[in-house]
Amino acid sequence: MIAPQASVTPTAPAPPWALLAELTHACPLHCPYCSNPLELARRSHELSTDQWTDVMRQAAALGVVHTHLSGGEPLLRPDLEQIVASAEAAGIYTQLVTSGTGLDEARLTALRAAGLHSVQLSVQHSDPQSNDRIGKRPSSFAAKERAAALVRRSGLPLGLNVVLHRDNLDAIDDLIELGVSWGVDRIELANTQFYGWGLLNRAALLPTREQLARARESVERARERLAGRIDLVWVVPDYFDGVAKPCMGGWGAVSLTVAPDGAVLPCPAAASLPDLDAPNVRDRPLAWIWNHSPAFNRYRGTDWMTGPCGTCPRREEDFGGCRCQAYALTGDAARTDPACALSPDHHLIRTLTDDSPTQERPPYVYRRPGAAQNAPEAPSKA
Repeated sequence: MIAPQASVTPTAPAPPWALLAELTHACPLHCPYCSNPLELARRSHELSTDQWTDVMRQAAALGVVHTHLSGGEPLLRPDLEQIVASAEAAGIYTQLVTSGTGLDEARLTALRAAGLHSVQLSVQHSDPQSNDRIGKRPSSFAAKERAAALVRRSGLPLGLNVVLHRDNLDAIDDLIELGVSWGVDRIELANTQFYGWGLLNRAALLPTREQLARARESVERARERLAGRIDLVWVVPDYFDGVAKPCMGGWGAVSLTVAPDGAVLPCPAAASLPDLDAPNVRDRPLAWIWNHSPAFNRYRGTDWMTGPCGTCPRREEDFGGCRCQAYALTGDAARTDPACALSPDHHLIRTLTDDSPTQERPPYVYRRPGAAQNAPEAPSKA
């Protein structure tokens, strides 16, 4: 359930500095951990070039200085160069978030000429066959390897992003070495967030505590060894530490997401919340959406909090944790995130992360259009 709509906050929120521009949900890969919604936006419903140009202009006026151009696979947009140029004209730093599939020298040259500032390349595994199996795309590892070489030759900063889960956590050392061999500037090791397709595949993806402990130790050793050479980021898992993380730095606090169809969200996973009534850039200006829309004000700050969050000394740090995770686990987006050890629903997390012997893991449900009929039913309130 969703809490009653909040009134407009009495003081204007601080402006956002980051924009996640989800240009398309189309993608050549079919990753089972994908956090995009189960109901993917159709290509025919995507914002046009002119509309994205206007989004960039409005975002810059609102205060945004950095945008991730993401998807899906943004390279599938034939107008990607125009969108990059519009962000550059607005004074926004652009980072292309890509699988590398479809990136050739001519395309990269055109994107760089349009003003692209950096590239973040995703990889599913250090082993080529395992990489291709997880993404369900033959030869995708080879495409990533070529893309990495192209970006390094171009002189653009290159980051590597790895979504971690049971299938690749034991390869953490090899994944870090892969980034070193590809000459990356930054490696982001992001433990799976269980939204969208990731939630659908949670039983297959959820790692063991032992795996996580080994991986964390490997990351610390690599940080010492690579200090001053590569920025190594470890995004902690939600389910295992007993500490809730602030969603995107706080709901409607530092970042906004524009979905392919123009829906504007406080975080990428918020599309899963029923009755959120997400505003759309086709109907409202970004400034109104950020400052005044009920969707952005609903869980902004701390006044909405109930239960242990309302009096918790950490409420200004974690803001009650993740609203989407609270809904996914309890059916109530206003409850304390069960990832927090103080949550009355923390037993739900403990049950999921119990390392006792379980049944054989189910096969992946790969990301694909038309698979929403396989989605789990909305959870009931705990």
